Amino acid sequence: MAKLQRQGNGLQSKVSKSFRGTAASFADQEGRSSGSDLEPNGCANPERQTDKYGFVGGSQQYTTDPAAYIPPEVLRHREAKWLEMLNDWDKWMSKRHKKVKLRCQKGIPPSLRGRAWLYLCGGKVKREQNQTRFKELDIQPGDPKWLDVIEKDLHRQFPFHEMFMARGGHGQQDLFRVLKSYTLYRPDEGYCQAQAPIAAVLLMHMPAEDAFWSLVQICEKYLPGYYSAGLEAIQLDGEVLFALLNRVSPVAHQHLKKQKIEPVLYMTEWFMCAFSRTLPWASVLRVWDMFFSEGVKIIFRVGLVLLKCMLGSREKLKACQGQYETMELLRAIEPRFMEEAFLIKEVLELPMSERDIEKEHLSQLRRWKETHGELHCKSPPRMHGARAIIAAEPHSHQDLQQKPTIVMDPPTSSNSPAQPRDSGGTKIGKRPVEEKKGGKVSASPPQTANANPSTHCDTFIDQLQPMQRDTLHQGSNQSLSSAEHDTYL
Repeated sequence: MAKLQRQGNGLQSKVSKSFRGTAASFADQEGRSSGSDLEPNGCANPERQTDKYGFVGGSQQYTTDPAAYIPPEVLRHREAKWLEMLNDWDKWMSKRHKKVKLRCQKGIPPSLRGRAWLYLCGGKVKREQNQTRFKELDIQPGDPKWLDVIEKDLHRQFPFHEMFMARGGHGQQDLFRVLKSYTLYRPDEGYCQAQAPIAAVLLMHMPAEDAFWSLVQICEKYLPGYYSAGLEAIQLDGEVLFALLNRVSPVAHQHLKKQKIEPVLYMTEWFMCAFSRTLPWASVLRVWDMFFSEGVKIIFRVGLVLLKCMLGSREKLKACQGQYETMELLRAIEPRFMEEAFLIKEVLELPMSERDIEKEHLSQLRRWKETHGELHCKSPPRMHGARAIIAAEPHSHQDLQQKPTIVMDPPTSSNSPAQPRDSGGTKIGKRPVEEKKGGKVSASPPQTANANPSTHCDTFIDQLQPMQRDTLHQGSNQSLSSAEHDTYL
């Protein structure tokens, strides 16, 4: 982790250069850049290669284990199951929640990951119940004290991902919009540096408006208080993690205690960034799938697994004679412990429940009050996963209804003249009827007796080649509007 200094209400890395990221300067940058077709230093490189996640030159490692490969037919079958769940989300969450959780543990299909995250965290309900709020926040200038800090952080968020490589490119513009809007949405909380990688990961999978509401849910429901002034919540959870480590690996616990290494020294970036800056990307996505489904329990489990693997044996500790050696070991976790198959298996097998975490949380909270007094930032109680969130927030069936903007035409009837079609089977010159709803332009589904949104989505996905489906969400270099959301199935 870079050298950190306190700035505002979070952790700020020391940087030597920055650029202005206001609307005016972004517009100026647009004339000199071609979005994500530039390297981080601004030089064009037409021969660059990106991996399947959108990272250039393999800078974000991922597993090449053949066991992690999912056959296309299996992936299509999972996509069909997820489309069925998303079409009747209330029913699945109330009556078949265990099945939803199991499918999140197996991994959400890449083509539906963004939409699934939005539903799991309750961002879909938030967006529908506040349809104009993000637009109102987006057009406001923002507080200058936060704008300056946000601008300095933009170019440090996944600089080798094709979406965020270009200074002032579309990815950085959307990241600026989301973070600035959050400071206006929660002016009492403002901006914390660790929110930037969270928002960046969300933007890799969904449009800016959806990323904003997902960020709101993470900050308010999953990790409340983590990004507030003083970082009291993360310090408290550090003590919770340390106490739980004694159950999982007494050897590691005793070693850290003996060397007087405070939990915030090694777990702050892990927890505040939800491991997005620590793990290989395949593991990050799997951890986030489960995190959105089951809540902060997953973050605790991942941290405990890494500590156990790195410090859980006497042999490993022989090389850690002091604090420096121990911290260096935790900064350079062995790749085999972070590999997707190994890590997910260990996380799922670790016996650590929500009840265990909350029980220890109350115990550490009492100790905190004895030694530090009352918490300065009163955070709402966190919710452990999607089921708790959807049960706590009143919503209607309309709030969860899918509204696809890509609609396939119904089959031509036998008595109608044949229409020319392109290579994909779509009628040439035939476009879906458009109508305005609340200032947005959306495609109206064909009025047939058995029209079904899921049918159209299934048809669309079936027409995609396996490689296209596998990379639908990865590395978009364009700024996506809300109306374009459902083009990313």
